[in-house]
Amino acid sequence: MLSPNEVKIVLEAALLASQEPLPISELRKMFDEEIDADTLRKLLEELRESWVGRGVELVVTASGWRFQTKASLQKFLERIHPERAPRYSRAVLETLAIIAYRQPVTRGDIENVRGVSVSTEVIRRLEERNWIEVIGHKEVPGRPALYATTKTFLDDLGLRSLEELPPLEDIVKTLDLTQIPPPAPQPAPEQPAEQPAETAQTSAV
Repeated sequence: MLSPNEVKIVLEAALLASQEPLPISELRKMFDEEIDADTLRKLLEELRESWVGRGVELVVTASGWRFQTKASLQKFLERIHPERAPRYSRAVLETLAIIAYRQPVTRGDIENVRGVSVSTEVIRRLEERNWIEVIGHKEVPGRPALYATTKTFLDDLGLRSLEELPPLEDIVKTLDLTQIPPPAPQPAPEQPAEQPAETAQTSAV
């Protein structure tokens, strides 16, 4: 039976070698599931503490645990790794923000908020990035698809759940957006114009 310190060494090696977050269920397999989930969480927390103050930190995301470089060091890393993340159009980022904060939503819901139509290309790019997915269909005529964000979206933001999403103003700054327009007010139904009362025509007798 491995000691707690030996278990932490194994966990550290697995997480450093993995390119994707590892959930507790996956980590337990390394120990033939002899170590329960609560014990592993405790050891992971201890491992996280041991990395505090270093350039790499252990974090937990929606998909599991992973090591990542600190965001504050990104400007230095970019000098030797100048590759830039793909830049997305305003339409793509606005659509993503609307889905994130109002999910689940249909394409029509998104169009009502943005005030313009949403192109198939915008939806396709978000699906290719694995940031959104179809989770069902709205029970209305035509049964339009309902979109929601994915675990990958939360992982890329370093979040565990949607409850951790920052205020919209903060994510707008992160995504380099201007304020997303609020839903367009619905026009009041037009009142039929009042018909002038007909005046009786009197003919001379």
